[in-house]
Amino acid sequence: MKSLVIVESPAKAKTIEKYLGKKFTVKASLGHVVDLPKSQFGVDVENDFNPKYIKIRGKAKLIKELQASAKKAEVVYLATDPDREGEAISWHLANTLTVDKSCIKRIEFHEITKKAVEKSLKNAREIDLDRVHAQQARRILDRIVGYQLSPLLWQKVRRGLSAGRVQSVAVRLICEREKEIVSFKPEEYWSITGRFKTIKQEPFVAKLALRGKKKLELHNQVETDQALNDLKGVNYEVAAVKRKERLRNPAPPFTTSSLQQEAARKLGFGAKRTMMIAQQLYEGLELGDEGTHGLITYMRTDSVRVAAEAQQEAREVISKLYGQNFLPEKSPFYKTKATGAQDAHEAIRPTNVFWLPEKVKPYLSRDQFRLYQLLWERFVASQMRPAILDTVSADIRAGDYTFKATGSVIKFLGFLEVYQEGKDDEKEEQEEHLPDLKVGEKVDLEKLDPRQHFTQPPPRFTEATLIKTLEEKGIGRPSTYAPTIDIILKRNYIEVESKRLKPTELGQIVVDLLIQQFSNIVDYDFTAEMEKKFDSIAEGNLDWVQVLADFYDPFNKEVEVAKESIGKVEVPQEESDVQCERCGRTMIYKYGRFGKFLACPGYPECKNAKSIQKVLGVSCPKCGEGEIIEKRSKKKRLFYGCNRYPECDFVSWERPYKEPCPDCGSMQVAKGGKKEPKKVICLNESCNHTEEVSNSEE
Repeated sequence: MKSLVIVESPAKAKTIEKYLGKKFTVKASLGHVVDLPKSQFGVDVENDFNPKYIKIRGKAKLIKELQASAKKAEVVYLATDPDREGEAISWHLANTLTVDKSCIKRIEFHEITKKAVEKSLKNAREIDLDRVHAQQARRILDRIVGYQLSPLLWQKVRRGLSAGRVQSVAVRLICEREKEIVSFKPEEYWSITGRFKTIKQEPFVAKLALRGKKKLELHNQVETDQALNDLKGVNYEVAAVKRKERLRNPAPPFTTSSLQQEAARKLGFGAKRTMMIAQQLYEGLELGDEGTHGLITYMRTDSVRVAAEAQQEAREVISKLYGQNFLPEKSPFYKTKATGAQDAHEAIRPTNVFWLPEKVKPYLSRDQFRLYQLLWERFVASQMRPAILDTVSADIRAGDYTFKATGSVIKFLGFLEVYQEGKDDEKEEQEEHLPDLKVGEKVDLEKLDPRQHFTQPPPRFTEATLIKTLEEKGIGRPSTYAPTIDIILKRNYIEVESKRLKPTELGQIVVDLLIQQFSNIVDYDFTAEMEKKFDSIAEGNLDWVQVLADFYDPFNKEVEVAKESIGKVEVPQEESDVQCERCGRTMIYKYGRFGKFLACPGYPECKNAKSIQKVLGVSCPKCGEGEIIEKRSKKKRLFYGCNRYPECDFVSWERPYKEPCPDCGSMQVAKGGKKEPKKVICLNESCNHTEEVSNSEE
């Protein structure tokens, strides 16, 4: 008899089947096969929070096929994902398959390679009920919060809203950041930069830093003018020079959180897109003659730990590609710093470091290649020697004042040969190269450059910085970051503006209501503490039923009080500058399944509604009457068309350029560059005009 292996996805099944051969049948469950019902609460709170699981709609046929395959198998191996949710899926499968439980074994692998799969079969075990209970407690607690608060929001605010233990906290973070920005009062300050030359005419710059021995702070122009006046006619002399060698260490290999952050910074990927592509790389891709292989280890992890075997592989690759100089004496050890990290899996890394990005590029899509290259470079760099920098700082004395100059030179590239970690909002100060200054040396002042500045408010969150903050506060887990951001966007609690997350008025209203009535639900410490309790359940140290009971009783009382005390909350209508062409009223913004749209406030008398168009300020080259607007295809690809469609059917995949062709007057399109075009090309086939663009703003 054959053995049956059940995984979650068909792609993973296809990869594993090639490794195991004819003695095994591999089937996919397509994720969960049972779940709590959508149309009812599904939890018996009076009976130890007993959940009512039902078959997921549309999976009856699949379940019958799995049951039939299980009956024919000698052993059933449940190989769902190696996390708590995967453990719960295996438990549900074990209870759904109509076979003797003694035939069912649980296996898990953290990378989909032949060696890892074969090893997992030798280490088959029983289902870990503590991990199942932890996942079940999370699912039921989120169901309690959702099913109690969502109807309340429907009744008091409007239908279609939802609240959740993690999503509401994420919205609160974004709302509170917005309040900081709105209430921020900029403060004036000034700086003075000196531009100097040595006797050998070598230029350098230094910033005014001290008056006497105290740090100099210039608050206004009067203080600045006083300092400039004091500096007139003084001599400038090198008072001190400090040289030292500084090591710059590589970043650790990726966790789920750091992968999502870096993919956002360097590739412009949202968290959801990153995880979708990472899933494809993990589950396995066809690599020509090499066959189907999983390219990366499991992508939901909070650990930076690396297997010794992978470190040895990396050392061989580094030695071959970059030389022995780039190898540290011992492989680096990284410690997981995330709050409440489980450290259950390795860091995300290539399953085979010898599969260089360029080697597998022909078999990957553009996005798959870019993410794999990012992962490969980050991991290899993490196993290399630190960069060595020669840093120099110099004090330039000018009477009672002191200017400070700093500079650095990379003495040894180390890991920077391969990879440099991206930044969020902070701009790294560019340290210039300093000439060889000596104490007592006179320097000539060329110019003093005074500048006025104003303090800036904290920036809005990007997806990357929001994920970083959630992780730092211990809110959510690696598997929750992407779906959390996705759902608060779909609920229109937040919107994306210039790649920043901005709360909508609806989001502010919902968060304020929750803070007022359910302060613990949106409390950062409470949410993080619940994560710790789930961890304790998984470790067998807490009873899951008691955890739910401790939460439910006070929460239920708060809900009953809120139903009586909260009045109807009106969400103000946001007016646009667009007039309804049917009745003349000023149209308002509304939110639907597909986001923001324009609607007539005269509904139901006037039912006019339309999508929001981004007009580019370019006339249609075909009809001459319409304007070019941005559009999206069914596959969400951006294209450009005439706003008089269907009367005019002009479309272009290329972005129209603001200026017409100087030779023939036809429309030009921009080529290359995300923000600024690198060149523009005339659309008129009989005109060959092409020009390079520099320092333009499209």
